[in-house]
Amino acid sequence: MSKIKDMNFDIKIQNHFWFWGLYFLLNFLRWGAYFNDYEYSFKSNLIEFALHIPLVYFNLFVLVPRLVLKSKYSLYTFALLISLGCIYILKTGLTYFLISKNIWPEANRDYQPFEINHILAVCIGELYVLAMASSVYLTLTWLRERERNRILRENQYKIKLEYLKNQIQPHFFFNTLNNLYALSLEASDKVPNVIIKLSHLMEYVLYDIEGTKFVPLIKELDYIHNYIEIEKLRFENATVFINLESNIDQVSVPPLLLISLIENAFKHGGINNKDLKIKINCKVSSQNTLDFEIINNFVLSQHEKSKKGIGLTNTKERLNLIFKNDYQLSHQVKFNFYIIRLQIPISNED
Repeated sequence: MSKIKDMNFDIKIQNHFWFWGLYFLLNFLRWGAYFNDYEYSFKSNLIEFALHIPLVYFNLFVLVPRLVLKSKYSLYTFALLISLGCIYILKTGLTYFLISKNIWPEANRDYQPFEINHILAVCIGELYVLAMASSVYLTLTWLRERERNRILRENQYKIKLEYLKNQIQPHFFFNTLNNLYALSLEASDKVPNVIIKLSHLMEYVLYDIEGTKFVPLIKELDYIHNYIEIEKLRFENATVFINLESNIDQVSVPPLLLISLIENAFKHGGINNKDLKIKINCKVSSQNTLDFEIINNFVLSQHEKSKKGIGLTNTKERLNLIFKNDYQLSHQVKFNFYIIRLQIPISNED
């Protein structure tokens, strides 16, 4: 019964009245002009539409959901034939007693009830109306269902994307708090500086990127800079070079997309590495894409043993959701250098 109820309210009730009202008007004018008898056309159409409408809705809301959608095609055919038989008896009887003894004035001669030609004409006429009305209804229902599915997919996409972004944020803050805790145990005078930079990170995450799909690359790089400065307090031997090779003032990127690549360089490059070097190259290519490259040295044995975190995994999932196949993410090892390259389409702020 739920399927029938859902079908019944797919189209607003006033639209049903508009459809049948316009269809009745067209039929009335058409046959009135054909016979030059508008009174007969009005009465005849009044009887026909009183039978058309129940048949159409009986088919749509009872026969289709209960039989066709359950693959009971033989039973559906039988039920439809019985319905057409009832329609024929009612139409013929009402026409004979209420309008004219000539039950089929459209023909060239007088027909008696239950003659095969008359039966076929009435049934074909009903099937025509049934097919036409059902096609209009099912097409509109399909369009509405397609729109529902589109909205559902979009909401699922937003929820998953937000989940991945929220999963990354606690991961970064957890690492930063560990750094802060380690410095506090040493009573380091760097603690206030770390707290200030951490507040900048939290302000960016909690306020600046809230509900946004893209943020200016300059702001994202500022966030990355604060993160790097915090990590450099933990890895005092780390040297980070940032190379911007083109104008990025108008470039926007998904928030928190690049930071996981930076975090990965510190995580894998900083383990037992007394001379960590990280180079970040960022440029806008002629193909209107952003090329982002990170190169870091590492101690090979530790790099192989280190466990993979959630950062890169989430980055790949977010890239798939946002850009589909329109991006490139690659990584390779050359000698003792780990290289990650990311290429994504750029979004212009304007």
